[in-house]
Amino acid sequence: MTRIRIWDLPTRLFHWALVLCMIGLFITGKTGGDAMNWHFRLGYAALALVLFRLVWGFIGGYWSRSVHFFPTPGRILRSLKGQAQPEDTAGHNPLGACSVFMLLLLVAAQAITGLFSYDEIAFAGPLSGLVSNRAVDLATSYHKAWGQPLLIAFVALHVLSIIVYTVLKHHLFWPMIVGDKPLDADLPATRDTAGTRALALVVLVILAAAVYALVYWGNTQGTAGFGY
Repeated sequence: MTRIRIWDLPTRLFHWALVLCMIGLFITGKTGGDAMNWHFRLGYAALALVLFRLVWGFIGGYWSRSVHFFPTPGRILRSLKGQAQPEDTAGHNPLGACSVFMLLLLVAAQAITGLFSYDEIAFAGPLSGLVSNRAVDLATSYHKAWGQPLLIAFVALHVLSIIVYTVLKHHLFWPMIVGDKPLDADLPATRDTAGTRALALVVLVILAAAVYALVYWGNTQGTAGFGY
């Protein structure tokens, strides 16, 4: 077995930053009151992180690029038959990749609908004043009644699958911390240099600034958003 760098530092930091955002969003959302200001801020941060991961899926390290772990029908079929190739499982295995993409989709949906939501009391998303009342109602309904429990359930399932897979395979959780994974195949290591880390920081700053600008613009249009 050879230890190969699979997850570059930007991907690992993204992963754990999103975990912290999810925990913070859950706590602040249930607490309400003044904590909602932080709920808004964490929502903006989660949106910026998801955007970063999408971009990093094109320009990041080898195994961080979506093309190298995208769950194609062939990869999924090989995995279900127990015939997965080493490159199918070096990063995310096909079923794990499905889980990752679904999780990103749900987080994005929750963050975007939050921008248009309104609790009819004190807090409104920064873009809620730019769309019709019907659109606000739909966004609010999804954000609170559908999206939230769906995301919580999926996160719980995702965590449970990680625990089970780690117990059985013993090499899933730790590589997302240190970056290296023991493999018995001759596979390329992901590039994880000072240059790639600097590039990731630039991309993240640009996307975070874009989210901030969007929120600021929405608030200046006369809506009642908070926490930018």
